[in-house]
Amino acid sequence: MARPRIAADVFFLDRASKRPLQTQIRETVVASILSKRALPGSLMPSSRKLAEHLGVARMTVTLAFQELVDQGFLTTQSRSGYVVADSEAAPRLPMGNAAAPIENSNLWQNVLSENLRNRRRIIKPKNWRSMPYPFVFGEMDSTIFKHSAWRECVRQAMGTRDFELMASNEATDDPLLVDYILSRMLPRRGISAGREQVLITVGAQNAIWLAIELLTRTPLNAVCENPCYPDTLQALRWCGASVTTVDVDENGLPPDDIPMGTQAVFVTPSHHAPTGATLPRGRRERLLELAQARDFVIVEDDYEFEMSFIEPPSPALKAIDKDQRVLYAGSFSKALFPGLRLGYLVGPEHVIAEARELRSLMLRHPPGHLQRTAAYFLAQGHYDLLIRDMRRQFAKRRTAIVEALEKTDLEMAGAARFGGTSLWIKAPNGTDTEMLAKALLDDGVVIEPGAPFFSGPDQPTEFFRLGYSSISVEHIAEGIRRIGAKVSAR
Repeated sequence: MARPRIAADVFFLDRASKRPLQTQIRETVVASILSKRALPGSLMPSSRKLAEHLGVARMTVTLAFQELVDQGFLTTQSRSGYVVADSEAAPRLPMGNAAAPIENSNLWQNVLSENLRNRRRIIKPKNWRSMPYPFVFGEMDSTIFKHSAWRECVRQAMGTRDFELMASNEATDDPLLVDYILSRMLPRRGISAGREQVLITVGAQNAIWLAIELLTRTPLNAVCENPCYPDTLQALRWCGASVTTVDVDENGLPPDDIPMGTQAVFVTPSHHAPTGATLPRGRRERLLELAQARDFVIVEDDYEFEMSFIEPPSPALKAIDKDQRVLYAGSFSKALFPGLRLGYLVGPEHVIAEARELRSLMLRHPPGHLQRTAAYFLAQGHYDLLIRDMRRQFAKRRTAIVEALEKTDLEMAGAARFGGTSLWIKAPNGTDTEMLAKALLDDGVVIEPGAPFFSGPDQPTEFFRLGYSSISVEHIAEGIRRIGAKVSAR
């Protein structure tokens, strides 16, 4: 009996994707097998016909087929070509006849404590990368990142010795990465710590979340800056804290405005989010003095200190903490790439021990191979070279933005004194920057409205953040011109 042959037109490629064509061919074949569109014993299209249909080189298809043979999804038969294997390597998924979903939203609404979808947050358009003028904060510029160096570090981390070590189920952090943090990262911030005082986290946001979870097991009176990073405020409220926000000024958080009865203060002293203000030495000492006198603790979010291309950043608040009242959160995500999700929490040994146990309840421990890859990237000097290149590029971009702003009605309301990757901008009074941001999308411009950073009613609407980590210097002037023109026309 002749074998049924699968038509070439059931396979497709996404030409808009930057992923390798050979990879896409393998994936579309596997998908057809798992979904039973391609049954065991069926003949695959010939490599020539499939290559013609997909518009690729015949060798690309042949290499994809050969790898699928190695994986057990296909077999070869003399004079027949490639055949779908009848193998346990391809457990097949049922298709069709699925039961209609039952609407039970009312049930879940009764048991959910809050609708997080309605929280105030920073939302980037999904297609921001295709926009010509993306003033987006916290994203990587792939033209600067050292891809080949990262790939080599991944290869090293997947070696037999490292693979066996990092594939274990022990709830421990990579000692190479911890050593780098202790010997290089923390000393740059003026911080001295021991191995048991450091916990690796899934980004700085995870570090702050762990701190919040530990602090809110009993009722907590907390203070946040206003404006502030919205997820910190939301996490505190979600975990049951009673939160007071204190308005910042050009020098950051005024310590004497912290109300009596406060038990924890969440602060970004070296680089206030989002204005960029730096807490002066006098205010830092006063904050620590009040913490000791009133018996409260401080959670310090120290982000982007590496981006110091104007002047050295101020030492961390943790560096002058003599009474062990500061929990310090740091991250590699801003300097490397957001998807890395590697951060760290530094604090008293007994507090970190509790955070380690809490982490193990949530995710056991962060991915070991990712930690080892990052450790190699850092230890072999790639990170320092990357920071050097980023500083050079971001200095040019910041200068271009400042010069372009001078030709508009926009005002630079805040910026990190040492550098950073964003500016806090004020539009003319009465401007609604949420509406402005929506209108600018038609011009290919992406900005971040300031509303999510503020807490409470009757907050200003004129502010927005301009990030410059992911926009080329050549596009900045035109992007700012378009923002200025839209503001003037409103």
